[in-house]
Amino acid sequence: MEADSTSKLAVLIDADNAQPSIIEGLLAEIAKYGTASVKRIYGDWTQPQLNSWKNELLLHSIQPIQQFGYTKGKNATDSALIIDAMDLLYTDQFDGFCLISSDSDFTRLAARIREAGLVVYGFGEKKTPEPLVAACDKFIYTEVLQEDTKDEKKSSRQVSSQILKQDTKLVTLVRNAIDASSDESGWAHLAPVGSYIAKQSPQFDPRNYGYRKLGELIEAMKLFEIEERPVGQGQSKAIYVKDKRK
Repeated sequence: MEADSTSKLAVLIDADNAQPSIIEGLLAEIAKYGTASVKRIYGDWTQPQLNSWKNELLLHSIQPIQQFGYTKGKNATDSALIIDAMDLLYTDQFDGFCLISSDSDFTRLAARIREAGLVVYGFGEKKTPEPLVAACDKFIYTEVLQEDTKDEKKSSRQVSSQILKQDTKLVTLVRNAIDASSDESGWAHLAPVGSYIAKQSPQFDPRNYGYRKLGELIEAMKLFEIEERPVGQGQSKAIYVKDKRK
């Protein structure tokens, strides 16, 4: 998904289905895609289980929206978030929405926002139901936002080349992306390869495999050639990839 710092984003957090420990990583991730013009979090703030959120709300200027649980077993928080999301959608002031929840109840909301032509970024735990993941343009698992990025620990989290090669779904996804983006010689620029993958698999993220960037993951798979080429007269370089079978 292409980052655009000028995009205005509405960030809506379901406090019942998100942990305060993700907030710094969450906001840093959202900043890659645009500016969080609205930051709201929904829950029944009279309940003690949400106390751990309160300091984070002050530090990061997130507006808490109070929603009492009128009936036991019914989630009034979801309804409040959905109503607010539709109100914000109809203002025509936003380029996209960030929905932070692992609750499948927001699947239709994500689909509706996309139908209006806006981008939807989803954030949730790996237990998030597939329908919600698929309803978003991009879905980021919050576990990767909490991980320690120190180099000495990173290697222990990286999936090995042997296991990556055996991941048929991953290999097919990357090969199809390269094939769709390549020229007659079989070489493909990495950027369109990444865009193709994002469209086909919203939840794809190199960090899910322990790698910071797509190029690092593809190189680790050892099934593809990688080549760096200079761009223009400057010092910058572009990365190109090719299936070794071709």
